[in-house]
Amino acid sequence: MDLRRVFDDLVRFETDLWNEIDARLQQECALPLGGMNVMLVIERTQSCRVNDIAAALSITVGGASQAVDRLEKHGHCARRPHPADRRSSIVELTAAGQGVLNTAGPIFDQELERRLGAALSDTALCHLGTALAALRAASPHTPRPDEQQ
Repeated sequence: MDLRRVFDDLVRFETDLWNEIDARLQQECALPLGGMNVMLVIERTQSCRVNDIAAALSITVGGASQAVDRLEKHGHCARRPHPADRRSSIVELTAAGQGVLNTAGPIFDQELERRLGAALSDTALCHLGTALAALRAASPHTPRPDEQQ
């Protein structure tokens, strides 16, 4: 197997997939895919901190903080002081943010189904998911699944 070809196919597919989903979300919800990714982490993480977002998305803390700033500017999330750590804050979705996420979720799912579900059999999709999880777990920069929240 030509690993460079695998790399090229993986990266180009991810770029195309991201761009198509991003364009549809921006057109229909005025929400970029990057913002939606951050909002999904906030939604599923109890007492979410910027560090949690950075770890979940494999981005820098600075990048996560800037993403939260952008979402705050649009009224999609808010920070409040962490009750046990004065140096930290908790990030929460606002009602408006939850509403946008509720609208964007089905669009996201439709695009994933169109690009992944319709293109691959259930077995192939399962194999792809297993392979990607194994690659992420082997990465020194990605928390292992048992370390994730």
